[in-house]
Amino acid sequence: MAEHRFQGIIPPIVTPLHDDGTVNFENLDRLVEHLIAAGVGGLFALGSTGQVAYLTDAQRLAIIAAVARTTRGRVPVIAGAIDLTAARVAEGARALLAAGADAIVATAPVYAISDEREIADHFRQIRAAIDAPLFAYDIPVRVNRKLAPRLLVDLGTEGVLVGVKDSSGDDVGFRRLIAMNAAAGRPLALFTGHEVVVDAMAMIGADGAVPGLANVDAAAYVRLWQAARAGDLARALTEQEYLNRLFEIVFCATGRSGDAAGVGAFKVAMAAVGLLDSAAMTPPLRPLDDAAVARIHAIVRDVGLRA
Repeated sequence: MAEHRFQGIIPPIVTPLHDDGTVNFENLDRLVEHLIAAGVGGLFALGSTGQVAYLTDAQRLAIIAAVARTTRGRVPVIAGAIDLTAARVAEGARALLAAGADAIVATAPVYAISDEREIADHFRQIRAAIDAPLFAYDIPVRVNRKLAPRLLVDLGTEGVLVGVKDSSGDDVGFRRLIAMNAAAGRPLALFTGHEVVVDAMAMIGADGAVPGLANVDAAAYVRLWQAARAGDLARALTEQEYLNRLFEIVFCATGRSGDAAGVGAFKVAMAAVGLLDSAAMTPPLRPLDDAAVARIHAIVRDVGLRA
């Protein structure tokens, strides 16, 4: 059975911003310290929750350098190298590793129309270009392609991939992936990216979770994970039900893009409990309206979350 360094709760950290849209590095340092103190198993920067698609290359590198500097090796730093095709991903990944990342996350090709064999070669090309662990990011809502479980396990067996972040919404597919991975000797570390099923995924063999809501309450996810792994299913369910009530914040903004409603809600809640100075998002995303903010504040208050 393969031994993985990557396990537990790995928050996909938000990118704190000033109201003028520049990165708030003071808040980023504070957030990193807060999450490490909560007991997380790692940090995933420059994912969807980190608004990676809206950041320049210079901003991406500065963010990874800051996260790595503050983390000081206490937990692994995983960086999203999100770009169109393998050559561009590899170039960005090498720069992110030089800035301090410990591992890289990449999606299937974006914009390019690829078949399954080409997607496999896409990941092989990236891995051959970097001297670091590589995760596949399965997020078809953004790349219009679901990564097949057999493809992922085969790439794990080859040593191309060390793990998968599954944000597909296909829980049947994820369970099949867990079973195939186990049958192959567990070459992959498998992480669910879904906030509301972490208890169930822990019980059926996931290695961890990458929930965006962990930015708001990482400690609850850590308690959930520890309880599930200890076999305390009642405690795990209690924590999950609390987090599911808190997750209602993402449904408070109506008629908005998924990026604005989801990340915006996380940032509003984080500001409400003192983790961020501002809920600002990257342009052209607009702030949530006052009514949505009030509803988010009410949920945070009603579940009893405090700074």
